[in-house]
Amino acid sequence: MVTMRDVAQRAGVSVATVSFVVNGSKPVRDETRERVEEAMLALGFHRNPLGAALARRGHTRIIAMLYPALERPLTPTAVAFFTGASRRAREQGYDLVMWPIGNDAEQVAVLARTGLVDGVLLMEVQLEDPRVDALRTAGVPFAMIGRTAEPEGIGYVDIDFAATTRDAVARLHALGHTRIAFVAGSEPGYQHAARTRAESAYRTAVTEIGGPATVIRVDESPAAGRALGERILTDHPGTTGVVILNEHAAAGLLIGLAHAGTSVPRDLSVVSMSTSAYMAEMAEPRLTYLRAPGAELGEWGVDALLERILSPDHAPRQRLLACEYVAGDTLAPAPAGAGAWAGA
Repeated sequence: MVTMRDVAQRAGVSVATVSFVVNGSKPVRDETRERVEEAMLALGFHRNPLGAALARRGHTRIIAMLYPALERPLTPTAVAFFTGASRRAREQGYDLVMWPIGNDAEQVAVLARTGLVDGVLLMEVQLEDPRVDALRTAGVPFAMIGRTAEPEGIGYVDIDFAATTRDAVARLHALGHTRIAFVAGSEPGYQHAARTRAESAYRTAVTEIGGPATVIRVDESPAAGRALGERILTDHPGTTGVVILNEHAAAGLLIGLAHAGTSVPRDLSVVSMSTSAYMAEMAEPRLTYLRAPGAELGEWGVDALLERILSPDHAPRQRLLACEYVAGDTLAPAPAGAGAWAGA
């Protein structure tokens, strides 16, 4: 491996001078810099960007996005958050790395102690998230895509799940649906803040329209969705609409409904919430959905984090954005004779 000493010998300068050129830590005369760079090129010496950043500023200009891949499945919607965040980070002169570690405080503390990153962006936030206390204790700047139960004093961006859920229920109700089920992921021991807020908003919304609250939790997989589709009208007779917050199960749900002889949307309407065009187009019929603003929130999340890094005395940035309705082929008027729920 070519070293700075090799470069120094070829260029006829000291190792310290090579270090100044490589790291940009001290000014060097133009003719000396040219000799050093010519020697580097001839020998195939490559700069270490991490070392250079630390030498110049004591910072790496690298930020980490923490995704709890051991606890949460990765979806195309989540990928949109990554790409948006990466694009904004690059625009601001930072590199973003995805860190798919578990959602526990010790692993986060280990990352924080390395000094490899200037800040951390948390995803898939729990109502009580141990990563928050770990980062606070370590003194590492951070922001969240999502929010804890009490996010005061923390920078975050999040989907407005209350507004998005009300929108989904209202669109079904406008077409005569009152018996609307809510399907979400089943995550024992994982207090997913998004699911909890959406479920709470659903219960309020269906109560306001005079319908029963039917909450169904299934694993986040196509197989679980398919099994639910095959039995949902047997287990919950009279249901005419479904709001689903379970991207992995949505396409399977439609397959299971078809196998059970249930026509979508003639017999049952389905609205998928916080999903992506990619997942909606995989379903048959094509899903009606509320698009997750992944790219937008990824960019905003980086903005919130850089604000904590560069201006820690400023009030933290906190923003919500509702999902956008996209018409598909799974929403229609309630079946004739469905009527309003009378408590029976």
